[in-house]
Amino acid sequence: MKLDGKVAIVTGAASGIGKEVARTFAREGAHVVIADLDLKQAQAAAAEIGKAEPKAMAVAMDVTDEQGVNRGVEAAVSKFGTIDVLVSNAGIQIVHPLEEFPFGEWKRMLAIHLDGAFLTTKACLPHMYRSGGGSIIYMGSVHSKEASLLKAAYVTAKHGLIGLAKVVAKEGAKHGVRANVICPGFVKTPLVEKQIPEQARDLGLTEEQVVKQVMLKETVDGEFTTTLDVAEVALLFASFPSNALTGQSLVVSHGWFMQ
Repeated sequence: MKLDGKVAIVTGAASGIGKEVARTFAREGAHVVIADLDLKQAQAAAAEIGKAEPKAMAVAMDVTDEQGVNRGVEAAVSKFGTIDVLVSNAGIQIVHPLEEFPFGEWKRMLAIHLDGAFLTTKACLPHMYRSGGGSIIYMGSVHSKEASLLKAAYVTAKHGLIGLAKVVAKEGAKHGVRANVICPGFVKTPLVEKQIPEQARDLGLTEEQVVKQVMLKETVDGEFTTTLDVAEVALLFASFPSNALTGQSLVVSHGWFMQ
């Protein structure tokens, strides 16, 4: 198994992409920590994953709260001994035209995506340094590379994760810590399903038009990326054996944005 005995903490893992990543890691032998704002849902996810692989625990975590992040990481270390992999996945989406974007919502978006990535990285790095290595994976987006209408805060935050990963890759290299970014296209999670009617309203389109003409227009096959697609890329980054693959961003999007 590719992650046998490793300890992985995944934020925003009670559902969607994070849950699929946690499930995939557990299947590959990892102890997984389901960190989420919704503790009950995180506990349910941990129990579900633990039925097949009894190696999961849940922790409550608001990734914008430094003390809360530290408590969650310490609870994981107390149970499993260290942290080998961090997947910074927690995120939300808020869409508005830029001139109507409330400043409070802008700050909330950046806090969850960027402050959350910073705080969880800061909390996990000392444990990785002490154990001689680790992998930090940020959940970016095609919007780490491209812009879209109505998504000023999201695009800004997702671009920022690439910069953070590059710094962590350089600082962590001497300790065997890698940092990379996954850049998914549209994945049909509740986060994306919520956007469809919102964008239809703001763009004056039908929901079907939003899906075909906005979300999937630039793909090669008109298909959504799946949570499993993203989880398999996370597994690659988590299990890669050397610093040869660090400071990189990998797009998984059915061809939307090619580089």
